[in-house]
Amino acid sequence: MKIRNGIAALLAAGALCLAGGAQARTVEKVVDYQVGDQAYRGYVYYDTAGAKKRPVVLMVPNWMGTSEANRRQARKIAGRDYVVFLADMYGRDQQPANPDAAGKLVGQLYGNRLVLRTRVKAAKEQAQAAVKKLKLPANPDKIAAIGFCFGGSTVLELARTGEELSAVVSFHGNPSLDAPAPSQPPKARILVLHGDADPYVPVAQINAFLDEMRAAKVDWQMMRFGGAVHSFTDPDANQPGKAMYDPRAAKRAFEMMKDFLAESFAGR
Repeated sequence: MKIRNGIAALLAAGALCLAGGAQARTVEKVVDYQVGDQAYRGYVYYDTAGAKKRPVVLMVPNWMGTSEANRRQARKIAGRDYVVFLADMYGRDQQPANPDAAGKLVGQLYGNRLVLRTRVKAAKEQAQAAVKKLKLPANPDKIAAIGFCFGGSTVLELARTGEELSAVVSFHGNPSLDAPAPSQPPKARILVLHGDADPYVPVAQINAFLDEMRAAKVDWQMMRFGGAVHSFTDPDANQPGKAMYDPRAAKRAFEMMKDFLAESFAGR
């Protein structure tokens, strides 16, 4: 009888543990908003475990926009550490169906940095508003921006507007764009994670970024991963010598991001 009761107690405890684990899950919420007269759709990700307020991370995806793969990445990054807002840079009904379409959209935005900045600033404002409106377990004043490829370039443009941000992290983005646009000294701490063998980013643009950061006297770092090319954090990238997933560089880059964000949020 004692053994039977003991087993019953263990089974009951196990059921409670499983129930608790089942209750903690990553939630996706759709956020529709307007920029001018155009409709946009962002996505919020957060884990329901615990009521402790977490920092907010604005994530600007690669040139494929709010695709399933990029939403999956945002969900993974959120984990139990952040509330992540995945930005829409094209418009709700303008998401590219293929790389050719994405290239055209990105080219338009790279050619008009003021429009690019307007859209990413709007996404940042929506991320902070969503925290309040949806009553999310987050502190809207602790917000950082991260981006991948096109998104990395975009979050650096956000920093150049002088927006209040705890940190900005660019993964294999172009750190210096050609189209002229007035800039302000960044207030955010900046981390650039770059593949040293990236064929899409000329040395001249790297040097232009370094000169800009030195002149601005901001808190910045740049890490170059030997042998890594473009898109080194993207598991789907498979163009040898051009855009290729590098698991070692990706792991190191994400760890650097976590450490950089933790340090930056602690200072806010």
